[in-house]
Amino acid sequence: MTIASLSPQAALPSPSTAVWQLGPFPLRAYALCIIAGIVVACWVTERRLRQRGVAPGAVLDIAVWAVPAGIIGARIYHVITSPEKYFGAGGEPLKALYIWEGGLGIWGAVAGGAVGAWIAARQLGIPFGVVADALAPGLPLAQAIGRFGNWFNNELFGGRTTLPWGLQIHRMDPDNPGHALRDDAGKPILEPGLYHPTFLYEALWNLGVVALVLLLDRRLRLGRGRAFALYVMGYTAGRFWIELMRTDEANQIFGVRLNVWTAALVFLGALIYFVRVRGPREYLIPIGVAATSTPPTTSDLSQVDISEGQTSARAAAPEGYRVVSEEQYDTWRDTGVAPPEPADEVRPQGAEPLDHEPAGDEAASDEATTGEAATDDASSYRAHGPVDGTREARDDDRADAAGVRPADRDS
Repeated sequence: MTIASLSPQAALPSPSTAVWQLGPFPLRAYALCIIAGIVVACWVTERRLRQRGVAPGAVLDIAVWAVPAGIIGARIYHVITSPEKYFGAGGEPLKALYIWEGGLGIWGAVAGGAVGAWIAARQLGIPFGVVADALAPGLPLAQAIGRFGNWFNNELFGGRTTLPWGLQIHRMDPDNPGHALRDDAGKPILEPGLYHPTFLYEALWNLGVVALVLLLDRRLRLGRGRAFALYVMGYTAGRFWIELMRTDEANQIFGVRLNVWTAALVFLGALIYFVRVRGPREYLIPIGVAATSTPPTTSDLSQVDISEGQTSARAAAPEGYRVVSEEQYDTWRDTGVAPPEPADEVRPQGAEPLDHEPAGDEAASDEATTGEAATDDASSYRAHGPVDGTREARDDDRADAAGVRPADRDS
């Protein structure tokens, strides 16, 4: 009988099993939590990208790069910050590749994922700041879900506590990973006492970060990557104090855990970026596709077109995107009329829709201009006017409208 079983206060239980066998394949709770988090983050990011004018399906193209790069980055960070487990005395270097045994660093995941997302954004012609801001609330939501993997693994808990929400911890079997040790009666063995559920603290904190980003993004119309910087500040502020509560082994600098220093430095970097960078929120219209006026819709069901009559109307993926103001995006979305190119000052604004086909030499000239714009990122990313800061709560309509445009990508 353990001290925990004699304790009169309430307690949060922990699972005694984190791995299940599905035939010859192990089904790991930690991996399932990570996958669930990725799916949710992709869904949120897809919604927010559509609200800014990106064609449906772009998030899948981004995830193909960002997710593997994030996993690789997370593993590299873990190995670099805990080298003694693999390269020290008694270490096994080959186990640095055994990612299924655990060991992922969130800092490496964010850095690696950012590199992957940047590569994908360049290929799609989307400004990286737009992708980062779209991801800002989805990433902490994914992290909150992923933290429950630590709960299943009975790991990364805090110090002893007598609080009503103290966490029971099982003594895990080193020879049978993912399973608790059992006594002679077959019952899982608990560690003595109760512990701070730091996984739960971080999950709840991350949900607060999600709410903070959504609220301030709606009110301040954040752009240029500032919503992502806000997420970084919120997450690292919580990680700073939660990291101080953890009792698992970690490398230290001047007696302080390495991740505490990392959280502080990353917070300062994000704060400097958030304060120094200014600019309106970017909205995008596609380059190289036709557009027709489509009224806003209120149901995602209309985003899926299965009629044969509309099949030929679906266009290929855009060659790239032009950054425009919110007012210009609203006009294009409602009427199909594109704003003029920055250098075309003599033509009245909105005088020519995207599907206008000039004839003769003018058509050849316009084709050359369009091709040049599609390959010149600098000109494609220029904005065309200030954002109307008084607009409220119209993003959901934009997402639905973008979903039915002929610019839908085939995925």
